[in-house]
Amino acid sequence: MSKQDLRGLLEYLAKSLVDHPEEVVVEEYHSGGQVQLDLKVSQEDIGRVIGKHGRVANSLRALLKVVAARNGTRVAMDVVDLE
Repeated sequence: MSKQDLRGLLEYLAKSLVDHPEEVVVEEYHSGGQVQLDLKVSQEDIGRVIGKHGRVANSLRALLKVVAARNGTRVAMDVVDLE
């Protein structure tokens, strides 16, 4: 799975969690061997992707890190609301 697939994976997972999947946007930044993914969702859906005590967001991060580790890359993910 390539770096581009990390973005697609996060987008797919987020769209399956939210009520407004058309508003899910994933921005990708590269810095050396690390990929930074910013997940943007509507204000109404931000609680769904964060979850209680951040459990959903942490699970998403764990999945992304496993996939990235197989490619020898590092990944970081942040959840932000659409402005």
